[in-house]
Amino acid sequence: MSASKRVGVVLSGCGFKDGAEIHESVLTLLALDRARSEILCFAPDLDQALVVDHATGDQVAESRNVRVEAARIARGEIRDLKEARAAALDALVLPGGFGAALTLCDFGSKGADGSVNEDLAALLRAMHDAKKPIGAICIAPGAVALALGDRKPTLTIGNDPGTAQAIEACGAVHRDCLVDDCVVDAENRIASTPAYMLGPSIAHVAAGIDRCVAEVLAMA
Repeated sequence: MSASKRVGVVLSGCGFKDGAEIHESVLTLLALDRARSEILCFAPDLDQALVVDHATGDQVAESRNVRVEAARIARGEIRDLKEARAAALDALVLPGGFGAALTLCDFGSKGADGSVNEDLAALLRAMHDAKKPIGAICIAPGAVALALGDRKPTLTIGNDPGTAQAIEACGAVHRDCLVDDCVVDAENRIASTPAYMLGPSIAHVAAGIDRCVAEVLAMA
């Protein structure tokens, strides 16, 4: 694969209960790096929708900045999502985690009635308009469905009936998928994979993310 592929990765914090899923994020970065892509990590400069103590699973009364938390995963190399431009990227990938469904958008709480962070929505639409590929992992297809539902993308979140129904209520088409596979919408240039929507382990998730990233880069 070409070393010139410049791929944006949008993170939503740090930690699967309130931010970016760390395994999914690192596996995405690893797959892109192995393909010799140039990686640009982005995150919105705003407070998380909620903060969770990952040791107990309890919500806590404190605030955390999404970009500051995402910098932990990106080893400090993190840009404000407002700076992301489709013209500067060959592809875009969104790892999952509840931050993707509660902060990057509110699909996780409002389903098809939700909305997407305006900077992310603009970036997704600009990438789609430019026919540049998008990868969506775990619950991140919810954000894609909200932003691009009018273009009727085919997506997967695995096989959960309620979540699949919410995806389709946005205007998208849902297709069931195994954890080690991905769904490719060649017309809309979108690849998605269930990851920890199915699990059960990091090895299973890695197989699907590797395939999803490969498909995204093949379309870039």
